[in-house]
Amino acid sequence: MTSVFKDRIQAGHVLADLLARYEGQSAVVLAIPRGGVQVAFPVAVRLRALLDLVIPRKLPVPSNAEAGFGAITADGSRALNDDLITYLGLTDSEVDEIATQVLAEVKRRETRYRGGRPFPELTDHVAIVVDDGLATGYTALAAINYVKKRKPKQVILAVPVASKGAEMLVRSQVDEYICPLTSDRPWFAVASFYERFYDLTDEEVLTCIKKYELVAEGW
Repeated sequence: MTSVFKDRIQAGHVLADLLARYEGQSAVVLAIPRGGVQVAFPVAVRLRALLDLVIPRKLPVPSNAEAGFGAITADGSRALNDDLITYLGLTDSEVDEIATQVLAEVKRRETRYRGGRPFPELTDHVAIVVDDGLATGYTALAAINYVKKRKPKQVILAVPVASKGAEMLVRSQVDEYICPLTSDRPWFAVASFYERFYDLTDEEVLTCIKKYELVAEGW
C-alpha cells in the first residue's frame, strides 16, 4: 500500500477539517509527544484552541523494544495488555521494573516540555487527544484514562490512522472517535501511511509548541 499522508502536518490538517465544528467550543487539544505534537498543531490553530500535552509512554517488550505490552502516564497509571503479558511470561516484578524505568522518561519529558507549567484545567472543556496513529492503542488508552480523571465534559480521540485492533480497544472509551483511515492489515506500522515519517527530537517538540504560542498571540 502506498502512503496516504505527506507528513504529520498534512495529516493534522485532515483532522482539523473533521474537527472544525469544535471551534469556539472551549476545546483543549492534548497532543501525545513526540509525533502527535506536529499533528495536533494545525488542529489547535484551526479550532483556536489551547494546545497542550498528555504524556504517556509505551512499556516495551524486553525482547523487542519496538513492541509494547502497555503504556504508563505521569501519575504512574498503567494501561496493560494482560493477554500479551501472560503470553510473554512476564512476572509482576518484571512489569514493575520496566514501568519504573519508563516512568522516569515520562517524568523527564514532563519537565522538559512543560517547564513547570501545570496540566491544563479540563473541567467544562472538550478534551481532544491527538496522536499520529495507533498501532496497538494502549498508549492512547493510557492517555485517555489520564485525561478522564480531570473531568472534561467530553473526551475525543483524533488520529489520522489506526489498526483495526487499536480501534476496537479505544473506540468505546471516548465520547467521540475520529479516524479517517483504519487498516486491518496483519503487519501494521503507522510509519507506512506517511511519505515522511521520522522520530522527532525534544527540540522539535518545543519548537512546535513555541510556534503555536506565536500564532495564538494573534488571536
